Formats: sequence, C-alpha cells, structure tokens
Amino acid sequence: MTQMTATVASDLSETDHLMQLVGFKIGKEQFGVDILMVQEIIRSAKIATVPNAPSFVQGIINLRGNIIPVIDLRKRLTLRTGGPPPDRTWIIILDIEGKTTGFIVDLVTEVLKVEKSAIEPPPDIVVAGLESQYIHGVCDIGDNLLIILDFNRILLIEEIRKLKDIQHSGSTDDTDRQTEEN
Repeated sequence: MTQMTATVASDLSETDHLMQLVGFKIGKEQFGVDILMVQEIIRSAKIATVPNAPSFVQGIINLRGNIIPVIDLRKRLTLRTGGPPPDRTWIIILDIEGKTTGFIVDLVTEVLKVEKSAIEPPPDIVVAGLESQYIHGVCDIGDNLLIILDFNRILLIEEIRKLKDIQHSGSTDDTDRQTEEN
C-alpha cells in the first residue's frame, strides 16, 4: 500500500514539472500546442468555403453535426507558402476560450512531454516569420527547436467575432450579415 501511494505521489510531481504537447509541423518548422486544448485531430475533411471570410479562414466543416470554422495556420501565421496537397493535411480541433476551431497543419507528429523548466520565454524578435505574441515559449527537442504556440492569442477579438458570425450563419445570406453590422 505504501508503494502505491509513492507511485501516485511520483505521478503528481511529474505532472507538476512536465507539459504535454501535441507536436505538429508546418513546412520544416516544428510546433506544439498544450494537449489540454486539443479536442481531437482529424485527417483531411471536406471544407466548404465561406464568401467574404478573412484570407486565413479556409472555410467550415461539419463535424458530427457541429459547424466548425477552419483556419489555415500557415496563412494565419504568414509562414512561407506551399505545403502538402490538400488531401494530406491534418486538422487539429482546439477549444479556444470555449470556441471550437479547426487549424490546418501539414503533419501531426507526436505527443511530447517537455520539462516546464526547459521552456524559454518567446524571443523579442520574429521567429520563423511569427510575431512573438503568438509564441508561448521555445525549447530544444533533440536536434530541433520546438515553438509552443499560444492559441489564445493567435486570433484577435475582432477575428473571433467574425468566426462566430461564420459559424452561426452557415446558411445566412452575406448581405443580411453586412446589413446587421452597419
């Protein structure tokens, strides 16, 4: 019984100093997101385009009856163009402040456990074309640099509002929406 208690205590202390991340790639860059934000990961899905959406919004998907906006993370972060063919992309479904949103990435790699003490604060300069406000931290994982993104800051308040409009007006005429905004 004492041994089991020691194991549980050991597991608790491990979670105190480790951060679990879902690793993914965009181009050659390696990124991570806190696993607690991830609802699920899906392979390519049929994405319906939405007229007059921001350029980084790829469209919407119907995921088990829920309409979810999908953002091309490469475009949102203004990373180099290109990438795999559309049928080889992945969509990470995240919960961002109660809002379910999909993010297109090139490849989901693995679940990573990173020592919290190994995560350095974001640099003051631009990293791989990203503004540092999107970066939670940076750490070394083997031969690579892992950029941990802060998805709560990837979208501006105005952009979140537009995504809600897109999600809730899947069948609403765009002219009606523009009239309501004016």
